[in-house]
Amino acid sequence: MTTRIKTLDIVALGEAMVEFNQTKNQPLDEPPLYLQGFGGDTSNAAIAAARAGARVGYLSRLGTDRWGDRLMDLWQRENVDTTTVMRDAQAPTGIYFVSHDAQGHHFSYARAGSAASRMQPQDVVQHWGEAIAQSQWLHLSGISLAISASACDTAFAAMQHARTAGTRVALDSNLRLSLWPLARAQACIRHAVSLCDLFLPSLEDMTALTGLTQAQDIIDWSHTQGAAQVVLKLGAEGALASDGHSQRLVPGHAVQAVDATGAGDCFAGNLLARLAAGDSLWDATAYANAAASLSVQGYGAVAPLPRRDAVLNVLTTQATAA
Repeated sequence: MTTRIKTLDIVALGEAMVEFNQTKNQPLDEPPLYLQGFGGDTSNAAIAAARAGARVGYLSRLGTDRWGDRLMDLWQRENVDTTTVMRDAQAPTGIYFVSHDAQGHHFSYARAGSAASRMQPQDVVQHWGEAIAQSQWLHLSGISLAISASACDTAFAAMQHARTAGTRVALDSNLRLSLWPLARAQACIRHAVSLCDLFLPSLEDMTALTGLTQAQDIIDWSHTQGAAQVVLKLGAEGALASDGHSQRLVPGHAVQAVDATGAGDCFAGNLLARLAAGDSLWDATAYANAAASLSVQGYGAVAPLPRRDAVLNVLTTQATAA
């Protein structure tokens, strides 16, 4: 294994998109109102990590359209390195819509044939290999694998390159069955878990993927597939973290949630930022829980992502109350 100087803490691979998020439930005879923002799970995680103080880069393709320009501006404002973002004149930047009802939030995508879906394994070799090798962590998700067959192959190539370069790999399950058939999702995510050092599943995702409903069974399944560390996200209940030897349930925070669109991404980005800074798995999980509790109190995937001072305030308040 080659040892490299780690000049980055995290590089994330996936698709960033323009978001239109419904701001409130309205009568059916009134047109819905949407707040324009930005999203894409690994992009959200990258911004969350940067706001937590991490050195972050992003690996993706964007269209050469206005929306792509605005995403580049966003990353630059958020201190996310864009030197590895490729621009594709032959394909658009993806768009999605978020609506809300009593059952939660729902996604509708306009991403077919997007620039990011045209990622190729040779992009890793020709453009992204050095950035991956120079980072402590490579972060991907189930969506990184799902947007196209070539993107899936690219994700696997990036994971293999990371392992060769001594870069740890984090995978968020982020299952979206609107993007691919269940059987393919099961096979691809299982293989991806075998290549990762840290797996970040949700209870809902894993029940759909494996049929398992108990947290302990999901932790055991994840370790059996090859993940050394697992943090199972349990929503308002918090998260169950395991390093393969011991486990700890980190409780959630009681808050008034208005939009959970980017909560899991916020959790992932903050967890990785703190692991890169040297925190234990348990302390990093507690920090990520606090950050996610703040993110659900605002609308959109990016705007509510907290800064470090706000997260530390939550943790200090919690410690004082205890």
